[in-house]
Amino acid sequence: MENKVKIARTQVSLTQQQLAEKIGVTRQTISLIEKGKYNPTLKLCLDICYTVNKTLDEVFWIEKGE
Repeated sequence: MENKVKIARTQVSLTQQQLAEKIGVTRQTISLIEKGKYNPTLKLCLDICYTVNKTLDEVFWIEKGE
């Protein structure tokens, strides 16, 4: 599965640290989300999407088989 969170973050020229500060989490949390090792809450997903100007579907939708 491609890393849609990382792609969305880099498209708006944010580092992990910058994104983390904007949404009130640690850089480590962003790193774990990008690696697929942390299952974010719906609120955290929405915060990420609002910050990177994407929809939930664009960033977090998983196709069957991924």
